[in-house]
Amino acid sequence: MFIRFITTGGTIDKIYFDDLSQFEVGESQVQHILAEGRIEFDFEVEALMHKDSLDINDADRARLRDFIEQDHAKLFVITHGTDTLPETAEALADLQNKTIVLTGALTPARFKTTDAVFNVGMAVAAVQVAAPGVYIAMSGQVFEAGTVRKNRAENRFERLPQER
Repeated sequence: MFIRFITTGGTIDKIYFDDLSQFEVGESQVQHILAEGRIEFDFEVEALMHKDSLDINDADRARLRDFIEQDHAKLFVITHGTDTLPETAEALADLQNKTIVLTGALTPARFKTTDAVFNVGMAVAAVQVAAPGVYIAMSGQVFEAGTVRKNRAENRFERLPQER
């Protein structure tokens, strides 16, 4: 089995600077998470961008889409900032014959208390068993693209209400 990991930035890779009292996107933490998890499958990590998700635009989504479409891999885990993660998932939703799971973190992976490791692990499990399509692994759940939103007030991801 081979999984292509694509990193785009977001909170999962943020670094806190005490003297500046701000966060900035730093080096991807996926390689470290996978090494610590002692994974037993083939993978490669592609750092496609280093952006906060609020800065990811349609041109970035097209670049990500083109990369996946042209790549030989069939299984993809994408780390992405949480604010626009659902929009990026929807932009990839009609890609054929690929299983794509997007994930991120509500707190940086470098923090002692973080959801990053759990979310990456969930994404790795989901990409192995899900049918081809696009999914989001966050908040202990796996959602299909187009069925989820970030609830900023509760700081979690949740299924969109069903239309009646």
